[in-house]
Amino acid sequence: MVSSMFCTSQLIPLLLLNASSSSSSRSSPVEVHELWHLLLIVIAILIIKCVEKTKQQSVSAEEQLPTVTATSSHGSTLSKDLTVVDMEPIYNFLEDIEKEKPMRFTPHHLVHLTNNYAEKLGSGGFGVVYRGRFPNGVKVAVKVLHGTTTSDKRAEEQFMAEIGTICTTSHANLVRLYGFCFDKITKALVYEYMEKGSLDQYLFNPNDRIEWGKLREIAIGAAKAIRYLHEEHEQRVVHYDIKPGNILLDADFTPRVSDLGLAKLCDRGDAPVTLTGARGTPGYAAPELWMPLPVTHKCDVYSFGMVLFEILGRRRNLDVRRGERREWYPRWAWQKHEEGDLESVIADSGVESKYQDKARTMCRVALLCVQHHPESRPSMNSVVRMLEEEEEIIAVPWDPFRCASSSASSQTPWSFGAVEGSSNSSRS
Repeated sequence: MVSSMFCTSQLIPLLLLNASSSSSSRSSPVEVHELWHLLLIVIAILIIKCVEKTKQQSVSAEEQLPTVTATSSHGSTLSKDLTVVDMEPIYNFLEDIEKEKPMRFTPHHLVHLTNNYAEKLGSGGFGVVYRGRFPNGVKVAVKVLHGTTTSDKRAEEQFMAEIGTICTTSHANLVRLYGFCFDKITKALVYEYMEKGSLDQYLFNPNDRIEWGKLREIAIGAAKAIRYLHEEHEQRVVHYDIKPGNILLDADFTPRVSDLGLAKLCDRGDAPVTLTGARGTPGYAAPELWMPLPVTHKCDVYSFGMVLFEILGRRRNLDVRRGERREWYPRWAWQKHEEGDLESVIADSGVESKYQDKARTMCRVALLCVQHHPESRPSMNSVVRMLEEEEEIIAVPWDPFRCASSSASSQTPWSFGAVEGSSNSSRS
């Protein structure tokens, strides 16, 4: 409409001027009347043309991907596009989030970015991830959430938690969120693309092994990301699902902690967190997450300790193909530590000789992280400092697995996850 006003404001004075000069040079009233009639028709045609041109430009603009810059008009866009009953709280939430400048995509944009969802990268409990690409060639990962109907409250909670958490965080070892899509048909998150995939493939796939020194760097980077969430962010963030599959790697194998969908913002301090259901992944989740026990941010420390064991051994923590004493790696490592024979653990892991001292350190830190009682676990700041050998490692106070049987016949949900060598093996 602005362009139509511009067109008419420029043309009408010229036409009126011509009409005035024409009327002054002619004396016939009939001719003057016909001329004015003709001019009015011309003006009407020009206005119609300008309006049509403006509409075409508007449609073309709507087909373009949104820019990073957020303006005050985004709020009206949200309320216009989403006409679902009882969605006003979510609209308000998304309007607040847009002030942090994530891009808002439409389902049409996602189809374009992913080439109609042509390449699937992976899937998890809450969604499927596809490879995509921006028009400028930048690769992205598009996570489409399960449960796309607006009646699926858990999908809504997942979406709002992940958006809300990531948009308030900023750290070199956290995955970057480019934008989101939220409407009654599609809910999705658009992340930066991690060229090397997730850490688990380099731990459990013998064809994709990397040297242990690089694995140690990845562990320290991931620990720094969790430390940021716990201790450096303005409000403590509990991740709840630390595992190798949620540690992504860029082209230089720099780690990025991802999938904050289960994260919960909470106040500083050690007060228990209120949970609405079981969280985490079996094999990595702390025992308090699966039992009627108070839950604090120390559940992430436990999960990270389990990840450290898998980095140390470059194997799954539970592998039924190994002997009975070694099938559950964390407990076997504790037994060897208690016997004063940590060298057996290092030798079994195949760590290069130049890294063996650092491997011993990692094993001791892992044993501290997986203590059964949350208050006995170190802070993530201490974990980082111990891994970097800037802080002395205290003695392990007691057997962290004394409450869990070493027999596979009495598995507890927090002790065993994906089982190597089992037909039920999973990489969830």
